[in-house]
Amino acid sequence: MSSEPDKKSPNQFKKAVWEWGIILGIFGILYITGLHTEVIGGLQRVLLSTGILRPDTEVDPGETRKANYNMPLITLDGDRTSLSEFEGKTIFLNFWATWCPPCIAEMPNIQKLYDQLEDEEKVVFVMLSLDEDPEKARAYMDRKEFTMPVYFLAGRQPGVYNSTVVPTTYVISPEGDIVVEKRGMAKYNTDEFRNFLLSL
Repeated sequence: MSSEPDKKSPNQFKKAVWEWGIILGIFGILYITGLHTEVIGGLQRVLLSTGILRPDTEVDPGETRKANYNMPLITLDGDRTSLSEFEGKTIFLNFWATWCPPCIAEMPNIQKLYDQLEDEEKVVFVMLSLDEDPEKARAYMDRKEFTMPVYFLAGRQPGVYNSTVVPTTYVISPEGDIVVEKRGMAKYNTDEFRNFLLSL
């Protein structure tokens, strides 16, 4: 019995090269067209659906920080405003970008949360896009038919919101305390989190 490893025939080798060529070609097309972000985001959405990644709603008053409302913003329509416009309300502040797969993964469940709280005057959503080109954010929101309000920074970002992770979500209480700081994606559209926002 021969102990030599099996050698692939020329036809098997050509087949393997052809298969890998197709796989790499698909990945190349996804990358060039920018669809790889949505594909990866879709895969991460499956993880989110398990409910494992959730924001912590247990607030320790000794560990909260004061929010900084001095953050100038621009709306998708080019209107100037500021985070200070929402002072006294519960603010769901989410830093996201169209080039960020985890952001793409969590956006549908944030939209569902927004749909349920849209008529609540004391809760506002500030979806702060980090895209350099506002038109990319607009095109993404239009394509997905998302209706959450999108803003862009129009000045200096206060240090209290500095995070190297995208997405990062902050919840600011009406009293001006940052009661949630979630770095990375999470499932927000839950009864627990919705009731938490309404209870602030």
